[in-house]
Amino acid sequence: MMRTSLLFVSRSCQAVHRLQPNTFFSPMSALSRHQRITVLRNSSTHSCEADRSYYITTPIFYVNASPHLGHLYSAVTADCVHRYKLLQGFNSKFTTGTDEHGLKIQQAAEAAGKDPLTFCTDVSERFKHLFNSCNISYTDYIRTSEQRHQQAVKHFWSVLCDKGLIYKGSYEGWYSTQDESFLTALQVENALDSSGKEIKVSLESGHKVEWMKEENYMFRLSAFRSQLLDWLRGNPRAVQPEPFYHAVLRWLQEDLPDLSVSRQRSRLQWGIPVPGDAEQTIYVWLDALVNYLTVAGYPDKHDQWWNVVHHVVGKDILKFHAIYWPAFLLGAGLPLPQVIYVHSHWTVGGKKMSKSVGNVVDPLERSQMFTTDGMRYFLLRQGVPESDCDYTDNKVIKLLNAELADSLGGLLNRCTAPALNPAQVYPFFCPQSFPREQEGRAVVEDYNMLDAVRSLPAVVELHYESMHAYKALEAIAACVRKTNGFVQRHAPWKLDRRDSEDQRWLDTIIHVSLECLRTYGTLLQPIVPGISNKLLSRLGVRPGERRWADVNFLPRYQGMDCPFEGRALGSDCGVLFRRLESPNLDKQKPKKTKTKISK
Repeated sequence: MMRTSLLFVSRSCQAVHRLQPNTFFSPMSALSRHQRITVLRNSSTHSCEADRSYYITTPIFYVNASPHLGHLYSAVTADCVHRYKLLQGFNSKFTTGTDEHGLKIQQAAEAAGKDPLTFCTDVSERFKHLFNSCNISYTDYIRTSEQRHQQAVKHFWSVLCDKGLIYKGSYEGWYSTQDESFLTALQVENALDSSGKEIKVSLESGHKVEWMKEENYMFRLSAFRSQLLDWLRGNPRAVQPEPFYHAVLRWLQEDLPDLSVSRQRSRLQWGIPVPGDAEQTIYVWLDALVNYLTVAGYPDKHDQWWNVVHHVVGKDILKFHAIYWPAFLLGAGLPLPQVIYVHSHWTVGGKKMSKSVGNVVDPLERSQMFTTDGMRYFLLRQGVPESDCDYTDNKVIKLLNAELADSLGGLLNRCTAPALNPAQVYPFFCPQSFPREQEGRAVVEDYNMLDAVRSLPAVVELHYESMHAYKALEAIAACVRKTNGFVQRHAPWKLDRRDSEDQRWLDTIIHVSLECLRTYGTLLQPIVPGISNKLLSRLGVRPGERRWADVNFLPRYQGMDCPFEGRALGSDCGVLFRRLESPNLDKQKPKKTKTKISK
């Protein structure tokens, strides 16, 4: 009986390279001792301070259908980190793109009556349009149909082949075309199709699987189990968040059979041919994963970026990225990823998004309805990487109205309104009104607020680094509420401007509030770049004063100079974020009927 898995498993395999029996069991044996240590240790340790390069990737998205909310969430998550690193002064590379090969694409193109490349181009352009519309600041957009990528894949294949890690064998087992993956008997179950016929489906995805038997090329995945375990145990933060790290360790406790890395050309024409064998096509996942190297400049100029690579992936493709991909890289003698960040999925009204159910959310339509920054804020504020998140339009409206329109926007409007700030300047801070010792007009809650805002950049940095943007936004929103409470508590509109002491206290209240707003605007730039730009511009903060190092909250309180004191505010461009109305509001209102009055 043949053992199968998510992999192609060999039976009576004939090696392409004639090796000694134990040659291939040490996949890193071709490397020097120093290189082996570098591959395992460099894979998940931060680069030294002198190296300010950073490389972050999204998955490349499969072009069998238009983009959905989950695709945008992956892109916004990576974009947030990329923008944050730029603010810190890093030279950051950020890549996204589309995965365009495979049997599923070949069949979808046939069904659409198009040649595969035309079909892929049409769908890839939809992804690019969505990302451009949603302010995704990628530095490279890769398509696996590009010539540069095909060259990188062929070179990568040749390296593995030359090391004796690829051999020819036969496979017999279950295959899911929809998932482009191979399954064990334990990963499938019986089900009924729409006509009532009994079929086999994947336990995880529910997609139909078929029994397949063919000869193809195999990768010696089984030889890498111990190295993968060593890597993960030595780098417990290599896969984040922690629950996914433990999931990978559990998978590695199981049998790890060899993996098929090709399909017969007669079955799959739309893909990269195996070098030297026109009858085989390189398996779509090996092809797709190499995209990260392609963008880094592989095989000639990749070192700068490949030593600092970080992946953002959905939980459904974790096994490909945390087991197969590191094994391929070990085999090729390349460093492993610094970190693989994993996020969960989005449901709609508590149900999985599905065309048949009719609950698929169009991210482009929603970004136009709720604004680009509004959708970015919602996804990153509500998205919890460890667990699935639920989407409804009403949730978006309530959150954005509460935190962007009312809390943050209301604070900015109050503090820059001509009624409170007729001179339209960044007013002066009075140390006597708000002394470091609690002897002035400030109360205990005010000092607590200063402590919270002063520590906020470090808190936000911690959460941005771990890709827990929602925790960063929770901390910022809490501080915004404290600042609103500060203004409300002291009611500067009630102060007597004719009294010099009152005027100094009023100026101090506004100065402290603007310093809080400047801090929030700077820290929110990776999340809502448009809103942050509008806020900082209104405060008169110039483009060169918006880096992470420029935050330096309330220097006058510390006895230092403030570069903004006395500076004119920027022009008033209207409300920071306009309140949203429910799109179904009109449907919910009872219609008024006219009543005739008889004379």
